[in-house]
Formats: sequence, C-alpha cells, structure tokens
Amino acid sequence: MKYFALLAAVWLLVLHPADSSPQAAPAAGQLDWPAYGGGPADTRYSPLDQINRENVQNLEVAWTYDTGEKGGLETSPIVIDGALYGITPSQEIFALDAATGKQLWKFGSGIAGGQPNRGLTYWSSGDDRRIFAGITNFVYALDARSGKPIGEFGEDGRIDLRKDLGRDFKTQSIVSTSPGVVYQDLVIFGAREPEALPAPPGDVRAYDAKTGKLRWSFHTIPHPGEFGYQTWPKSAWTHSGAANNWAGMALDENRGIVYVPTGSAAADFYGADRVGDNLFANSLIALNARTGRRIWHFQSVKHDVWDRDFPSPPSLVTITRDGHPIDAVAQTTKSGFVYLFDRRDGRPLFPIDYRSYPTSAVPGEKTAATQPLPTKPAPFARQHLSADMLTNRTPQAHQWAVEQFAKFRSAGQFVPLSVGQPTVIFPGFDGGAEWGGAAVDPKTAVLYVNANDVAWTGALAENAGQRSSGRSLYLNQCAVCHRDNRAGSPPQFPSLLGLAARRSPEEIASVIRNGKGRMPSFAAFSNDQIQAVIAYLSNPGQQNSPGSPSTSQKGSPREAAAEEAKYRFTGYNKFLDPDGYPAVAPPWGTLNAINLNTGEYQWRIPLGEYPELAATGMKDTGSENYGGPIVTAGGLVFIAATNFDKKLRAFDKDSGKLLWEADLPFAGNATPATYEIGGRQYVVIAAGGGKALNLPSGGVYVAFALPRNPPPSQ
Repeated sequence: MKYFALLAAVWLLVLHPADSSPQAAPAAGQLDWPAYGGGPADTRYSPLDQINRENVQNLEVAWTYDTGEKGGLETSPIVIDGALYGITPSQEIFALDAATGKQLWKFGSGIAGGQPNRGLTYWSSGDDRRIFAGITNFVYALDARSGKPIGEFGEDGRIDLRKDLGRDFKTQSIVSTSPGVVYQDLVIFGAREPEALPAPPGDVRAYDAKTGKLRWSFHTIPHPGEFGYQTWPKSAWTHSGAANNWAGMALDENRGIVYVPTGSAAADFYGADRVGDNLFANSLIALNARTGRRIWHFQSVKHDVWDRDFPSPPSLVTITRDGHPIDAVAQTTKSGFVYLFDRRDGRPLFPIDYRSYPTSAVPGEKTAATQPLPTKPAPFARQHLSADMLTNRTPQAHQWAVEQFAKFRSAGQFVPLSVGQPTVIFPGFDGGAEWGGAAVDPKTAVLYVNANDVAWTGALAENAGQRSSGRSLYLNQCAVCHRDNRAGSPPQFPSLLGLAARRSPEEIASVIRNGKGRMPSFAAFSNDQIQAVIAYLSNPGQQNSPGSPSTSQKGSPREAAAEEAKYRFTGYNKFLDPDGYPAVAPPWGTLNAINLNTGEYQWRIPLGEYPELAATGMKDTGSENYGGPIVTAGGLVFIAATNFDKKLRAFDKDSGKLLWEADLPFAGNATPATYEIGGRQYVVIAAGGGKALNLPSGGVYVAFALPRNPPPSQ
C-alpha cells in the first residue's frame, strides 16, 4: 500500500508541481497589453489606474488610425514595448507607435483575407521577437521590428494549418480566426472550420516557435486506443470533422496547463452519422502544454445538435472558498451559464446537475438523455421563451409576435430540433455569451460578461433530390446559413436573393473557394460543383444543375461534400418583428457582474440601445453586442460591442453605473485594450462595424487618454 501511495504522490507532483503558484493576474507593474485577453490567463484585467472613476469623464481622443478599408473589425490589438500591433479588415498586419498612432510598418501577404481575425500572438527569446499572424489557413511569423516574414519558420515564413491532419490537405477548409497561446518555445493553435461535412478534424496543435515544426497534436476526435474513442462511431476519426477550438485558449504558465474550449462536431444540427456523446466536442480540456497530454476535461453538451460551442477562452482566477484560496478556471457559454472548476483537476466549484431532456424524434438521430447545467451562478441570459415575454414595442408588433410564436415549439434548453416545426433557441445561436469573452477582477473575483438576449428558431427538413445537383449542394452546404429560400438572416448571414445581378460568376466562385466573413471556404468542391451551385443561384427554377460525377472518387472528400444526409438544417432564423427589432421584450443585451466567490450577481444592466427608439423615449433596451469587456484597477469596466449605437462606454465596476461614453466612427464590435506609455494610459478599440444590417462598415482604431494638461479640479 505504501508503494501505491508513493506512486500516487509522484503522479500528483507530475500533474501539479509543488512550486506551482497562482497565476491569474498581470504583474502589478505591467504597462503593456501583451496578449489577446491581456495575458495568458485571459482575465482581460489591467493593473493600470491612471484613468479611474474620478477622471474618466475627461477622456478624449488621443489618436486614430484609419486602415482605409471597409468590412468590419473584431480585433483586440496587442501592445508590447511601445508598439501596437493590429489587423486590417483584409488581414494586413501593421505596427503603430502606440503613443501617436503613427504607422511603423505594414505587412501584406498577398492573400485577400475575408474571414474575421480577432488578434495576434507575440513570442520572444532574447533578441528574437516575433508576431504570429493567422491569415486564412496560414500562420505567418513576422519580425516584430520590421514586419518581414522570418524565413526559418515553416515554409518561407509560414505554416499551413491544413497540413498534418491525416487527410488530403488540398481539400481541407480551415481558417485561423483567433490567436494562439505561447508556452516557452511553443505556440499552440486551434482554428475555425466548416459547420457541415466535409470538415477537417479539430486537432489542437503546438508548433516550435522558432522553426514551425509540429511538436504535438491533441485529437479532439479520438483515434483508436485514445480516451473517448468509444464515444464516436468506430470510423468517425477518418471522416468526421470540427470539434475544434475556434475561440482561443487560456494558459497557466506556472503549471504548464493550457485550457482549450471546443465547439460542436460537424454537422451542427443532425448527428445520425456520429452517434454517441462525441468527446471532445463542446468540452473544456486541460492539456499539458509541453506534451499535449490530457489532464482533465468537462463536456458541457453531449452529442450537440444545437451548435452550443464554448464561444470564448476561459478566464483563470483565484477564488476564496471557506477562507481558503482556490485557483480556478471560469468558462462562459452561449446558453448563458458560467462553469467554474478547480484549475488543477477539474473539480466543479459549484454543483453541476445532470438533467433529463427529451430525446430526438427525428429518424436516425440519437440525442443524449441528460445534459449538465451548473446550479450556480444563475444564468445571465433568459432560458425559456413564453408568450408573456413577447414584444410590446407596438400593438401591431405584439400581435405579429403572438401569431408567429403560436407556430413555434418553445420548451427551454436542449429541446431537439424537429422536422418542419421551428424550435425556439433562447438565448439564440449567437448567445448568451459570445467570442468577446469575459473579464475578471483578480482582487475581487468578480466576472464581467456581456450577453445577447434575442431568440432564434431552427428546424430540420428531409432531403430529396439529385445528390450532385446544384440545388442539392446548396441545400446541404449553404442553406445552413443562407436558408432554404436563400434569404439568409442578414447581416450575419447575407441574403443570396438576386445574387447573380450583384456579383459576377467569377466573384461568386472566388467566395466559394476562399470563404468570406463567417463563411468557410469549400475547398472540397470541384470546379464543376462550384459551377453547379452558381447555376442554381442564378436560376433556382432549374432544379438539376449537376456537378460532374467524374470529379469525385467514391469515398473522397469531394463525394462527401455532395453526399446528402437524411435531414438538413433549414437555416438560422432570428425572431425579429416586421420592423427588424427583436420580437421578444427587452432587454436584448446585457452586461453582468458575477461574484465567483459566492456565485451571486453584483449587478446586471442593459447594454446598448437603438438610437431611433431612444429618440422616442424607448431607452435602455439593450441590443445585440459582439466583443467583450476589460476591467481595470481604476475601478472601471470598458466595453463597446453594441451593434447600433456606436459607443465605447465605461462603467463603475462595483455598481454598474455608467460613468462615460464616446461615439465611435463605426460600431466597436471588438474588445478594447489598455496600456501605458510615457506615463500616460490609453484605451484603444477597433471600430469597424459590419455586424448590423444597412449600417456602414470600416476599419478605424481609436485610442483615448486623459488630456495632457488636465482641467483644474472643481
């Protein structure tokens, strides 16, 4: 027994070294914003306090940098040693003097990136300083001083994320949209992938930061003999896809543990070909950052058919329980919950209740009988839409909502989609929480998270038709976003009605091949299949626009791209009234402060408004919001995020009181950053818009600071 006890003790030391110390907050003297989320722990906290409750109302624009491009921005810049590094809407990379906004260098890869890109990764060793930039399926290593690619890294300064996945890389669709994390001499990446098959596996991979050589891979779709393999069909690892980390990660540097949240497996809404719980989709995975070995995991959705990805990096924080500190990891969700775990072993720090839910009645589908939900904190978004929660904005809007709601099935979380009848998803497919993430004050363990509170609906339809026809390809690959009727759900999912009158066949083909915005590339499509889709979009009445069967070999990814599942998702439908406003009662967006020590709310307020409604007296409605908050030692929470009012705001972190706001040139659908240079603190936001229908987009970085000669005190 002593021998086994000794073995156990040694094993615990391997997992949790004795010299591990809490690491959740930036150093007290940190002046930079050196990583996405402020630092590896992703707390989005700054110890700077020059800008504080007493003087924040004096903030003024210090500088602006206009990229000269349109298309929108979701980037949180990083700031190191006086230089600010950012991304343009077309994914050119630049460095600015962070005190003046003057451009120092700009790098263009020659690739017109159309996907969102939320940040960059910085690594240094001695005099070697590098910026890692994801541009479509490539990751470039750039010299931080000059912006030139570093030739010794990968192939001529870049690596191709389509490679090393065990499949033909030329047919893989994979895009780097969130920055990686750095651990010693490794840089660790996830990626964004298609939400329908074919899709590559969502491997998490670590590369040598100097050479670009692959150092380890963690298979989120387990291979034979690996933990979790039994939760999939036996051959799933050869053809299933996604279960990927698209949102980013957090790192405990002292313990050498990287925390990886993952999304759902493909296809998102019908999983008859992936019967089982599907580990490690929809999971928070703690990996040894040096080796990629799994330490612990938690799966929040078993066999996901609702697209309930973990949407953002978790935050590392030290909480107090019964007078003792516990190093924890907090993960927010699209469904509006916060999970809190012991960072070392995954022990839940609030009870998790495995509840029973209806199983699917759709033939071939086998949903899980139970799903886990935390009992505390209470959800930060509404969970069940009922008739008494419909809009009362006008009598006409209310009556319309009542009539539509009567056609829906609404029974709360984890209700499987049905064939034909729309099912309410509330909060909607875009959250609850989204990719903007949460901020955590390490001194108080209060977590700040913004949320959407808008209902969506979804349904399934039975497939029928010629497998390789343009119509069939569209319904199986495109309708998931653009809907069966091609009307989309603008602006997130644009309408394709009348597309042939707005875009040439060559332009449409380019978007299909390369992707754009939220749309992935369809690398597995042959030229004939692309032409078939274009022909269908140009003339939907022509039912049979076939792709040439000779372009596919049986069992190839191209054939899989054309293969019809028995059922398909009919498209995302946001529940909006005829005037374009949410058809549920406000709030439509909120900002929440949750004490992680107790699980209780400190405050909750609406976030954002519609200017035209506010002008009529309908204020504080909240609005959809994308991008997250930061919190500072000056007692402030800064957040932009809101789609329609184009403001950056500062709130009192203790009370939620609005202390300051400023207009931006475009909506700030990104997360701010703050830093200090020459004794002056700055707050910067990427303002590009692009998330709201019929509003202009751009690409402007705006930095605020206190006046150099502050006004005399009153």
